[in-house]
Amino acid sequence: MSAHSAPLAHLVKPEHPIVGDRVIEGDGTSTDAWQNWQGLHDLPRLDIAKNFPPQQRICVFAPHPDDEILGCGGLLQRLAANGNPIVLVHVTNGTQSHPDSQIYPPRLLDTIRPQESLAALEVLGIAQQVTCMSLALTDGDVFAERAQFHQKLAAIIQPDDILITPFVHDGHPDHEATGQVVAAFAKQHQLACYQVLIWAWHWAKPADSRIPWHCTLRVDLTPEQLQRKTEAIACFKSQITVDESTGNPPILSAQTIARISQPWEVYLYEPQS
Repeated sequence: MSAHSAPLAHLVKPEHPIVGDRVIEGDGTSTDAWQNWQGLHDLPRLDIAKNFPPQQRICVFAPHPDDEILGCGGLLQRLAANGNPIVLVHVTNGTQSHPDSQIYPPRLLDTIRPQESLAALEVLGIAQQVTCMSLALTDGDVFAERAQFHQKLAAIIQPDDILITPFVHDGHPDHEATGQVVAAFAKQHQLACYQVLIWAWHWAKPADSRIPWHCTLRVDLTPEQLQRKTEAIACFKSQITVDESTGNPPILSAQTIARISQPWEVYLYEPQS
């Protein structure tokens, strides 16, 4: 052992107990890096008409109000145009996004964030086709409430529903817990389940081996659909503005918004065997 090796041991960061090495910190992978990766352009396209029969109900699970737009703002427009009834399930109401804030205390966020989501659906032009419900689990602690979450699903999901949830390894603990509960329920009941990449765009790199690219599908957005998605993201004022009471920067940085506002969305799908 060299004289320098012992101190270096302290520089190795321990893995997060839930998300491991999929940690959301710093600026993350640049938008340019994703745009310039040929692998992303070569992904097979998701056939909406084939995979989402118009009569089938779609249940979209958002860990926090805004994830449905950040991840699925394009697909939601395509599904509405396809005639699918949509149920939007807010797993939490995002009440813990602004610790110690005078402007956004939890009791106000409990109302503000669902209202922002509704405004975003109006901007997308799909509010009439979407039924919203809240499970009111604890923001930041969904992992500990997985059993309760699973029980609530049994009262919501119908036999032919198609489920959409964040990637089971998306990097945010609430996203991963949501993905794991929904995907497990889908497997148990032989339901189609699509997992959307949201925060994975931040921590992952092009061709990252932590993402199973072999079962990913790409949804392309028209310029009009992307414009509506961008305008819908702007409805989440609580998440995109500086908190004047604490001086904290926006929850969603300009770089985060740019990275999620590309003319594509990516979903993982494995047919139930």
